[in-house]
Amino acid sequence: MRKRVKGKPDAALYQVRREALELLEEQSRQGRLDLLYGDESQVSPEGYVPYGWQFEDEEVCIASAKGKGLHCFALLSRDNRIVYATREESITSDFIVEQLDRLSLEVVKPTVVVLDNARVHTAAKVVARLEGWQRRGLFLFYLPAYSPHLNIAERLWKELKARWLEPQDYLTTDNLFYATKRALAAVGKNLFISFSDYRM
Repeated sequence: MRKRVKGKPDAALYQVRREALELLEEQSRQGRLDLLYGDESQVSPEGYVPYGWQFEDEEVCIASAKGKGLHCFALLSRDNRIVYATREESITSDFIVEQLDRLSLEVVKPTVVVLDNARVHTAAKVVARLEGWQRRGLFLFYLPAYSPHLNIAERLWKELKARWLEPQDYLTTDNLFYATKRALAAVGKNLFISFSDYRM
């Protein structure tokens, strides 16, 4: 059973934004700009178990665990280039500004960052920096509301939690945080996600 967002996007805005994203994808394929998809997630000791199975005479379980989590923010391209940062504190608009400001100083060609409409992405502090970032060649593109399927960075978290992190990584918080950082550092080197071309 898949989880779905509660609402539905406005049909007209959704169509316009999808067409605009298609143009950005085409520009990226032609090498005219860099296109990065951004998102954040948390890895916690509670683990990630979307489904499982066991033999009739076998008891398989994961111990319930509470504890601090590791908050991750990543920018990912279709060819597995990644820029990421982690922290134990919650991700705030100040943190997003810091990451995007750092990126804006490193761009070598026009760069577009695709984001959802989370408050930390649309906060006044972020909006206030837009003009300065644009002068440096960094632009933000906001997806229509209720459209996580358009953000390829969402897939990163699924791969991380469902495939790259092992059950033993959850034994201690230190192990979990180390394994998470190790996996993110390996994206595009030893770990890859196969993305299809963008299609309307």
